[in-house]
Amino acid sequence: MFYRVFFTICFFALSFLNANDIKNLDSFFGNFKQTITSDSKSVIEYNGKVFIKKSGKILWQYETPIKKNVYIDNTMAIVDEPELEQAIFTKLDNEINIIKLLNEAKKIDNENYVSTINGIKYSIKVQDNKISKITYKDELDNLVNINFLNIVQNGDIADEIFKFIIPSHYDVIRK
Repeated sequence: MFYRVFFTICFFALSFLNANDIKNLDSFFGNFKQTITSDSKSVIEYNGKVFIKKSGKILWQYETPIKKNVYIDNTMAIVDEPELEQAIFTKLDNEINIIKLLNEAKKIDNENYVSTINGIKYSIKVQDNKISKITYKDELDNLVNINFLNIVQNGDIADEIFKFIIPSHYDVIRK
């Protein structure tokens, strides 16, 4: 369930690279702070870096509290978990449609958008034509906030950063 919601939000963020309010955007990278608050008010915070290319390549590098890399290339995802010495390969659901995501995003004002995808309502905040925050409640009723910091648009991102080479000692899981 975590991965389905996570991949949906990745595609949703990627779709905003093509939105009319963010013109001529080919790439997006920067830091993120993701906070998940349960209905019992327990909080977990993740920090890291995100790299997104219009071609469909995405890399989320989680740095704290654990190291994890999530590579996405259109319909394929790889979750690299160095501390567990494993890589999880997942074929993404073909029903996720970037055009549909764009068409369903409703502009509320100059900085705010809202969209409902797979029964989950996403609130998106844009500042200076850059995504600054995405907020939603997941299927377990957790409140998820993703804040983007130090964003660079249309900067160079080498394709090599999106390539994952499986270490020989890793367990490989295919879903």
